[in-house]
Amino acid sequence: MLNLKKLTQVLGELEEDEVMDLLNDFILTNPSEAEALEAVAACQAGMSIVGEQFEQGEYFVGDLIFAGELLTEAMIALKPALGSNSQGSSGKILLGTVHGDLHDIGKNIFKSMSEAAGFEVVDLGIDVAPDEFVVQAKKLNPEIIGMSGVLTLALDAMKETAEALKAAGVPSKIIIGGNPVTKEASEFIGDSNCKCNIQCS
Repeated sequence: MLNLKKLTQVLGELEEDEVMDLLNDFILTNPSEAEALEAVAACQAGMSIVGEQFEQGEYFVGDLIFAGELLTEAMIALKPALGSNSQGSSGKILLGTVHGDLHDIGKNIFKSMSEAAGFEVVDLGIDVAPDEFVVQAKKLNPEIIGMSGVLTLALDAMKETAEALKAAGVPSKIIIGGNPVTKEASEFIGDSNCKCNIQCS
Protein backbone atom coordinates (compact mmCIF):
# COMPACT_ATOMS: atom_id res chain seq x y z
CA MET A 1 0.00 0.00 0.00
CA LEU A 2 1.29 3.45 -0.92
CA ASN A 3 2.57 5.56 1.96
CA LEU A 4 0.95 8.89 1.03
CA LYS A 5 2.79 10.91 3.70
CA LYS A 6 6.10 9.50 2.50
CA LEU A 7 5.23 10.40 -1.10
CA THR A 8 4.42 13.97 -0.09
CA GLN A 9 7.66 14.22 1.88
CA VAL A 10 10.02 12.90 -0.79
CA LEU A 11 8.40 14.96 -3.54
CA GLY A 12 8.72 18.04 -1.33
CA GLU A 13 12.38 17.16 -0.86
CA LEU A 14 12.77 16.67 -4.66
CA GLU A 15 13.99 13.10 -4.20
CA GLU A 16 13.28 11.92 -7.75
CA ASP A 17 14.39 8.29 -7.36
CA GLU A 18 12.33 7.79 -4.20
CA VAL A 19 9.24 9.42 -5.72
CA MET A 20 9.36 7.26 -8.82
CA ASP A 21 10.16 4.06 -6.89
CA LEU A 22 7.10 4.64 -4.71
CA LEU A 23 4.85 5.33 -7.68
CA ASN A 24 6.14 2.52 -9.87
CA ASP A 25 5.65 0.02 -7.04
CA PHE A 26 2.19 1.48 -6.44
CA ILE A 27 1.13 1.04 -10.08
CA LEU A 28 2.20 -2.61 -9.96
CA THR A 29 -0.51 -3.20 -7.34
CA ASN A 30 -3.16 -2.30 -9.95
CA PRO A 31 -4.69 0.50 -7.84
CA SER A 32 -8.21 1.81 -8.28
CA GLU A 33 -8.79 5.27 -9.70
CA ALA A 34 -9.76 6.52 -6.23
CA GLU A 35 -6.43 5.29 -4.85
CA ALA A 36 -4.58 6.92 -7.75
CA LEU A 37 -6.34 10.21 -7.04
CA GLU A 38 -5.13 9.98 -3.44
CA ALA A 39 -1.60 9.67 -4.84
CA VAL A 40 -2.20 12.74 -7.00
CA ALA A 41 -3.34 14.67 -3.93
CA ALA A 42 -0.18 13.57 -2.10
CA CYS A 43 1.92 14.85 -5.01
CA GLN A 44 0.05 18.15 -4.92
CA ALA A 45 0.79 18.42 -1.20
CA GLY A 46 4.45 17.84 -2.01
CA MET A 47 4.33 20.66 -4.54
CA SER A 48 2.92 22.91 -1.81
CA ILE A 49 6.01 22.13 0.26
CA VAL A 50 8.18 23.07 -2.73
CA GLY A 51 6.33 26.38 -3.01
CA GLU A 52 6.79 27.10 0.69
CA GLN A 53 10.50 26.31 0.47
CA PHE A 54 10.83 28.66 -2.49
CA GLU A 55 9.05 31.48 -0.65
CA GLN A 56 11.39 30.98 2.32
CA GLY A 57 14.46 31.17 0.10
CA GLU A 58 15.40 27.52 0.61
CA TYR A 59 14.64 26.58 -3.00
CA PHE A 60 15.46 28.54 -6.13
CA VAL A 61 14.08 28.86 -9.66
CA GLY A 62 16.05 25.82 -10.80
CA ASP A 63 14.39 23.80 -8.05
CA LEU A 64 10.95 24.95 -9.23
CA ILE A 65 11.75 23.89 -12.77
CA PHE A 66 12.90 20.49 -11.53
CA ALA A 67 9.82 20.15 -9.33
CA GLY A 68 7.59 20.81 -12.34
CA GLU A 69 9.43 18.17 -14.35
CA LEU A 70 9.20 15.71 -11.44
CA LEU A 71 5.47 16.30 -11.10
CA THR A 72 5.00 15.70 -14.82
CA GLU A 73 6.96 12.45 -14.52
CA ALA A 74 4.82 11.44 -11.54
CA MET A 75 1.59 12.13 -13.41
CA ILE A 76 2.78 10.06 -16.36
CA ALA A 77 3.47 7.17 -13.99
CA LEU A 78 -0.02 7.46 -12.50
CA LYS A 79 -1.81 7.91 -15.81
CA PRO A 80 -2.66 4.21 -16.38
CA ALA A 81 -4.68 4.16 -13.15
CA LEU A 82 -6.21 7.57 -13.74
CA GLY A 83 -7.17 6.61 -17.28
CA SER A 84 -9.73 4.18 -15.96
CA ASN A 85 -12.22 7.03 -15.48
CA SER A 86 -15.40 5.71 -17.07
CA GLN A 87 -17.00 9.14 -17.00
CA GLY A 88 -14.58 10.40 -19.61
CA SER A 89 -12.84 13.75 -19.69
CA SER A 90 -13.60 16.40 -17.07
CA GLY A 91 -13.50 18.96 -19.86
CA LYS A 92 -11.08 20.74 -22.14
CA ILE A 93 -8.66 23.49 -21.13
CA LEU A 94 -6.87 25.77 -23.58
CA LEU A 95 -3.69 26.98 -21.91
CA GLY A 96 -0.88 29.39 -22.70
CA THR A 97 1.57 31.99 -21.42
CA VAL A 98 0.42 35.35 -22.74
CA HIS A 99 2.11 37.56 -25.31
CA GLY A 100 5.38 39.13 -24.13
CA ASP A 101 6.09 36.55 -21.43
CA LEU A 102 8.35 33.52 -21.89
CA HIS A 103 7.88 31.84 -18.50
CA ASP A 104 6.20 28.46 -18.28
CA ILE A 105 7.03 26.83 -14.93
CA GLY A 106 3.67 27.59 -13.32
CA LYS A 107 1.82 26.83 -16.54
CA ASN A 108 3.44 23.42 -16.82
CA ILE A 109 2.66 22.55 -13.20
CA PHE A 110 -0.96 23.62 -13.69
CA LYS A 111 -1.12 21.52 -16.86
CA SER A 112 0.12 18.40 -15.06
CA MET A 113 -2.34 18.82 -12.22
CA SER A 114 -5.24 19.49 -14.61
CA GLU A 115 -4.45 16.39 -16.67
CA ALA A 116 -4.26 14.36 -13.47
CA ALA A 117 -7.74 15.64 -12.60
CA GLY A 118 -9.05 14.30 -15.89
CA PHE A 119 -8.98 17.40 -18.09
CA GLU A 120 -7.82 17.38 -21.68
CA VAL A 121 -5.26 20.20 -21.89
CA VAL A 122 -4.17 21.89 -25.10
CA ASP A 123 -1.00 23.87 -24.36
CA LEU A 124 -0.24 26.71 -26.78
CA GLY A 125 3.15 27.35 -25.20
CA ILE A 126 4.68 30.73 -24.41
CA ASP A 127 4.37 34.26 -25.83
CA VAL A 128 0.90 33.49 -27.22
CA ALA A 129 -0.75 36.39 -29.06
CA PRO A 130 -4.40 37.25 -28.34
CA ASP A 131 -5.38 36.35 -31.90
CA GLU A 132 -3.92 32.85 -31.44
CA PHE A 133 -5.98 32.33 -28.30
CA VAL A 134 -9.07 33.38 -30.27
CA VAL A 135 -8.32 31.13 -33.25
CA GLN A 136 -7.68 28.08 -31.09
CA ALA A 137 -10.66 28.79 -28.81
CA LYS A 138 -12.99 28.86 -31.81
CA LYS A 139 -11.41 25.69 -33.17
CA LEU A 140 -11.39 23.67 -29.94
CA ASN A 141 -14.38 25.05 -27.97
CA PRO A 142 -12.74 24.59 -24.55
CA GLU A 143 -14.74 24.91 -21.35
CA ILE A 144 -11.82 26.80 -19.79
CA ILE A 145 -9.12 29.11 -21.13
CA GLY A 146 -6.09 29.48 -18.86
CA MET A 147 -3.70 32.41 -19.20
CA SER A 148 -0.37 32.44 -17.38
CA GLY A 149 2.28 35.10 -16.87
CA VAL A 150 5.09 36.01 -14.49
CA LEU A 151 5.98 39.53 -15.63
CA THR A 152 3.90 42.55 -14.61
CA LEU A 153 3.34 43.39 -18.27
CA ALA A 154 1.53 40.07 -18.57
CA LEU A 155 -1.49 41.68 -16.91
CA ASP A 156 -1.99 44.01 -19.86
CA ALA A 157 -1.60 41.08 -22.25
CA MET A 158 -4.15 39.09 -20.25
CA LYS A 159 -6.61 41.97 -20.43
CA GLU A 160 -6.04 42.36 -24.16
CA THR A 161 -6.56 38.64 -24.68
CA ALA A 162 -9.70 38.54 -22.53
CA GLU A 163 -11.18 41.43 -24.49
CA ALA A 164 -10.29 39.77 -27.81
CA LEU A 165 -12.01 36.57 -26.68
CA LYS A 166 -15.12 38.50 -25.65
CA ALA A 167 -15.21 40.43 -28.93
CA ALA A 168 -15.01 37.13 -30.80
CA GLY A 169 -17.94 35.74 -28.83
CA VAL A 170 -15.94 33.00 -27.10
CA PRO A 171 -18.02 31.77 -24.13
CA SER A 172 -15.28 29.85 -22.28
CA LYS A 173 -14.56 30.55 -18.64
CA ILE A 174 -11.21 32.32 -18.21
CA ILE A 175 -8.75 31.65 -15.41
CA ILE A 176 -5.48 33.50 -14.88
CA GLY A 177 -2.40 32.66 -12.87
CA GLY A 178 1.13 33.80 -12.21
CA ASN A 179 3.22 35.98 -9.94
CA PRO A 180 1.49 39.33 -10.67
CA VAL A 181 -2.04 37.93 -10.38
CA THR A 182 -4.04 39.29 -7.46
CA LYS A 183 -7.71 39.91 -6.79
CA GLU A 184 -7.19 43.48 -8.00
CA ALA A 185 -5.53 42.21 -11.18
CA SER A 186 -8.49 39.92 -11.82
CA GLU A 187 -10.87 42.86 -11.46
CA PHE A 188 -8.70 44.91 -13.85
CA ILE A 189 -8.64 42.18 -16.46
CA GLY A 190 -12.34 41.33 -16.13
CA ASP A 191 -13.66 44.85 -15.54
CA SER A 192 -17.14 46.10 -16.38
CA ASN A 193 -16.15 46.89 -19.95
CA CYS A 194 -14.91 43.36 -20.58
CA LYS A 195 -17.49 41.39 -18.59
CA CYS A 196 -15.32 38.28 -18.79
CA ASN A 197 -15.60 35.48 -16.26
CA ILE A 198 -12.18 35.85 -14.63
CA GLN A 199 -10.89 33.71 -11.80
CA CYS A 200 -7.45 33.62 -10.15
CA SER A 201 -5.65 30.29 -10.15
